[in-house]
Amino acid sequence: MAKTNPWGALAATAGTLLAVGVLVLIMVVVEVHPAGATFPGKPGKIAYEGYDGQDYEIYSINPDGGGRVQLTDNSTDDYEPCYSPSGTKIVYSGYDAPTNGDREIYTINSGGGGKKQLTDNSTDEYLPCYSPDGKKIAYSGYDAPTNGDEEIYTINSGGGGKKQLTDNSTTDANPDYSPSGKKIAYWGYDGQGQDYEIYTINSGGGGKFNVTDNANDDYSPSYSPSGKKIAYHGYDAPTNGDREIYTINSGGGSKLQLTDNNTQDRRPYYSPSGKKIAYQGQDVNDTEIYTINSGGGGKFNVTDNSRNDNTPSWGSK
Repeated sequence: MAKTNPWGALAATAGTLLAVGVLVLIMVVVEVHPAGATFPGKPGKIAYEGYDGQDYEIYSINPDGGGRVQLTDNSTDDYEPCYSPSGTKIVYSGYDAPTNGDREIYTINSGGGGKKQLTDNSTDEYLPCYSPDGKKIAYSGYDAPTNGDEEIYTINSGGGGKKQLTDNSTTDANPDYSPSGKKIAYWGYDGQGQDYEIYTINSGGGGKFNVTDNANDDYSPSYSPSGKKIAYHGYDAPTNGDREIYTINSGGGSKLQLTDNNTQDRRPYYSPSGKKIAYQGQDVNDTEIYTINSGGGGKFNVTDNSRNDNTPSWGSK
């Protein structure tokens, strides 16, 4: 009769349990760190468009206001930077003069250089945003010669594979992917109340949902890293009649006003931690980049100069 080794059996069982535990731990870690348009993680630099005295260029800066770097340098305007999930690339819109003189979609390395043109036609394309897996870029573009209005499109992050997601006779613009990658938020004309509202659609098109619904214009949605909130800017009429920063549940409801003054606050963008929101606001003479707490308060002046700084995107380390 063969002898058995109970200690060997116990060791094997323990090893199996340990392996399962490690696998579960890995799955949990992956689960709590989903990717998104505001990519979860430790807050890195803030990219933005700034006026250099001649035209707009792309810059990056630390959230504390130091470490400013100019990333593009040419004689045409570059706008609306947005970080890739890895933080190694930035997508933006810029003029392709002297070719057609319209705005196209480009990418560069997040430290500058490596410029690549992704779109090439005779109509404007702007406000690009990476998908969570980094494989797609959503953007706003004109659908001429059909209706001649702006619609939401996607392309492959290396170029090609263009797909139109919205198709109507009113403006749809400023797409932003949800952390799951299943939804895209944007602002569009509602055709009923005669104003702009925040909507979501499925990332492949269809499934349109009305997130905001009021008599004032709402623009520039930005998903929180959790996907539970959307920040945006809208008019605070009938109070001051200027634009302020708000948040709302991504399924609608629980609207919260974060800024309250008599100047224009626009283009909110969540930090990768979800604790802060960057936005462009006005000082006495020009626009600057600011941050606030995601629940309001704690306003901080990131840029401070005599030239306009706009459209922040908060990257992760």
